[in-house]
Amino acid sequence: MVRSIRSGVALLFLGVSLCVTPVKSEEPTWLDLWGEVLARHTRAVDSEVGTRVDYVALSRDPMWPRVLAGLGKQDPLRFKTREEKLSFWINAYNILAIDVVIQNYPVKSIRDIGSWFRPVWKKPAGQIRGRSYSLDEIEHEILRPMGEPRIHGAIVCASISCPSLLRRPYRAQSVGAQMDESLRAWMRRPDKGMALDRQNRILRVSKVFDWFSEDFEVEGGVRSFVTRYAPPEAAAWLREEKEPVSLRYFDYDWNLNN
Repeated sequence: MVRSIRSGVALLFLGVSLCVTPVKSEEPTWLDLWGEVLARHTRAVDSEVGTRVDYVALSRDPMWPRVLAGLGKQDPLRFKTREEKLSFWINAYNILAIDVVIQNYPVKSIRDIGSWFRPVWKKPAGQIRGRSYSLDEIEHEILRPMGEPRIHGAIVCASISCPSLLRRPYRAQSVGAQMDESLRAWMRRPDKGMALDRQNRILRVSKVFDWFSEDFEVEGGVRSFVTRYAPPEAAAWLREEKEPVSLRYFDYDWNLNN
């Protein structure tokens, strides 16, 4: 009798195990694919560009169309939190800026793709949920109105003097820390981010701070904002120094970040 019960239980477990379908691993999300592409086709370098992008290799990688398709399927209206919106649109800008270059490669500068009458920023850059967006629209009509000046250290217009491209996707749960990281890396570059001449009391910063100076007023102005992300020694001097410091701007190098 006991043997019969045991046999029945064994058969029951065998039947259940045969009926269970193995769980398939989930397909990588478009953000995961974007992360793989960044790891494969960008590299950190100790030069003004900061992060080099291999546009030729990217254009040949079958994963790149999948990144674009994944981005294109997203519904921007489903993002409810500020962090979700920031991370999505920063990623979208950086991906589409790269694709604009790829679609027109070889070019020396992204600006060569446009004209005086129709700059590249105003040309269609890609589609998201069936709607065409330009880089100009994403930057000036979506991101800047959010009142977050840190975006200027995160969006990268495929040029040497831009902030160095972060080699990971921006994600909602960490977008604040990632923007801070990008800004600190930018301010560490004395050739395009910031350089402090204490003797002559000159603070030289990216031309971005001139073009969008009004965006930094919420942080107390350009000097105050830059101080937050400057290397420790420079930040300490700027915080303690009460006398005026002249603000100057680097020339902007629009050559490709390749």
